[in-house]
Amino acid sequence: MQRVLSVSLSHAIRGAALVLLPFAFIALVAWATAGSATGSTTDPIRGAAWIWLGAHHIPFSLSLPPTGTAGFFSYLPWGAIAFPFIAIRSTFNRALDRLQGDFHDINGVRSTYTIFYTLILTAIAFLAASPTVTPKWYLAPIFGFFISITATLTCGQRVNISAPVVMASRILAIIVGTFMVAVGILIFTHFDEVKKLSVVLQPGIFGGFLLLLLNILYLPNAAMAFASYVAGSGFAVGAGTLISPWWYHSDKIPVLPLLGIMPTQRHPLFILSALFFVAMGALLVYWTIPSGITFLLQCALYVVVLLLLLAYLSSGSLITDEMGAFGLSIWKFGLSAVLEMSVGAAMATLISARVK
Repeated sequence: MQRVLSVSLSHAIRGAALVLLPFAFIALVAWATAGSATGSTTDPIRGAAWIWLGAHHIPFSLSLPPTGTAGFFSYLPWGAIAFPFIAIRSTFNRALDRLQGDFHDINGVRSTYTIFYTLILTAIAFLAASPTVTPKWYLAPIFGFFISITATLTCGQRVNISAPVVMASRILAIIVGTFMVAVGILIFTHFDEVKKLSVVLQPGIFGGFLLLLLNILYLPNAAMAFASYVAGSGFAVGAGTLISPWWYHSDKIPVLPLLGIMPTQRHPLFILSALFFVAMGALLVYWTIPSGITFLLQCALYVVVLLLLLAYLSSGSLITDEMGAFGLSIWKFGLSAVLEMSVGAAMATLISARVK
């Protein structure tokens, strides 16, 4: 047991450092080229910690200079979760290799590693607070545990995942993948608008690379916003705004290159694209109805839970009160998508019953 504890702790530290150190280098270069108000070397250290915490989707409370106006930053790129996920998976596999030859329960090693990693994340979130930026450290145990346990489940002797979860994951993978491709196509077809917004920022060479990386990490958020647009519930680009096929209320938008693909007016006929979610409901029935109605209902429940989880990750506040509502609405998108999928599922179930 002592060996499991020591190996798990050392590799949990490595898992954190594997992502934190590159972020520290980025923060140090940015600090050296752009400077800081205080000139203190603690600035890049805290900056690296904040980037690392943001990659775990931990939000921040802000005190915006120079007046100290309160702000909140929770609209984070959930594509960045891939960095800690890959690092955890890699270091956990190495931990298993270190323990190979000794008889150890892999679930015990997985639990120990997850606990240590979660504690490290929580400690850094607590210690990284400054007078102007305060991570919501009490959320770190939730995100840290969820990310680390999910990553370690794909290592070694895999845990048998229930069939309803697997089926629901396939439906969600189709939804996210389809709209990721759609967003990619929109970027190419609206390349001039995206380029103009990038030029306005004047990021420079190093800043341009970071801006490109940031936009890539925000692609899943954009994909879910487009999914909400297709569902009819739309999305927001600030407080009091709504971009949907039926309504268009937006006076101004932040200078973010990805927003170059955003529609500039109402498109009422686009609501017909909601048939995509109707088709997803029908596909769910087609895949699950042979196993019985109970299995179908279980899969549907997991689809709803995962859909709401992705909606939560794809929405939030973008620093200021004016940008307090950014991305899709969790309940509006969830309600619209679930109703449309229910229509498709009901139609497919009736057709299946008549065929039999």
